[in-house]
Amino acid sequence: MTTNKYHVSLIRGRVTISYGSSYQILSNDQEISAKLSGSLKHQSTSQSELPVVGDWVKFQLLPDNKGIIHSVDERFSKFSRKTAGNRSDEQIIATNIDWLFIVSSLNNDFNLRRIERYLVAGKQSGAKPIVILTKADLCPTIDLFLVPLYTLKTDIIVTSFDNEQGIQQIADLLADGKTGALVGSSGVGKSTLVNRLMKAETMHVSVIREVDDRGRHTTTHRELLTLPTGGFLIDTPGMREFQPFQEEQLDSQFEDIVQLSFKCRFRNCRHNREKDCAIKQAIDSGELSENRYMNYLKLQKELIFQEKRIREKEKLKNRRKKKIAHTN
Repeated sequence: MTTNKYHVSLIRGRVTISYGSSYQILSNDQEISAKLSGSLKHQSTSQSELPVVGDWVKFQLLPDNKGIIHSVDERFSKFSRKTAGNRSDEQIIATNIDWLFIVSSLNNDFNLRRIERYLVAGKQSGAKPIVILTKADLCPTIDLFLVPLYTLKTDIIVTSFDNEQGIQQIADLLADGKTGALVGSSGVGKSTLVNRLMKAETMHVSVIREVDDRGRHTTTHRELLTLPTGGFLIDTPGMREFQPFQEEQLDSQFEDIVQLSFKCRFRNCRHNREKDCAIKQAIDSGELSENRYMNYLKLQKELIFQEKRIREKEKLKNRRKKKIAHTN
């Protein structure tokens, strides 16, 4: 328990659910309903500074299991994306996670390019990304999905809800207070996976559409769950649109393309019509997938634009601060 400068006794707890302006906090095995203090709400310069699921917070305990959140502890990991649409704001999906589980089903909804996008953001989050493939019992040609994944150089866990394949492997990672977060599209089996790890029917499961193997949104909000293993799991709603928020880890995820570019004859090669372009030669020979290269270029363009928007917003914020300081 800590005390702030106003001598208010504060307790530490973890955000399990966020409803926008109200929160559920887990503290000492108790669920607390809480709201933000006025100072925290008004002193935050962006939405990303406010509590999200997974955050550790300091709060004042009131009667009837109510609370007021006064501060957010420093995060050791943060998985986020660019907000949907044209805005360049950061949307934080989960914080303080040890494992980022990127879930994809072994059917027509499998999308290698989407998994690449998750991995770029996952590697800059501070968590360890792992690809989880579901519904192996319904897929007669698993190798057709596995082979292209090997180029991504990431850990893979294949699961089957029919015979529990891979479930214990995931459960072992989520022991002794470790936290994982499930991300992926609707219908890939996240809710079923939660139920198997919880050993209870915690989440409602929807039937996918047979015409395209796509699912309906079952999870409607992010929630941190306490597992029987002693660990925690954050379930998230399905995301069809996903854009990483920062550029730092792009080259590390596409290291093969970066290394190939060093072999080009000209250092300023644009990999278009230049002579002795190693990228073009690799695509022509089949060493490099053209789709993978085009996805790299698309991500690079998106992230450069994103960084530009962030810098512009930062400049505008600094101008406003100087103007306020000058006025005062």
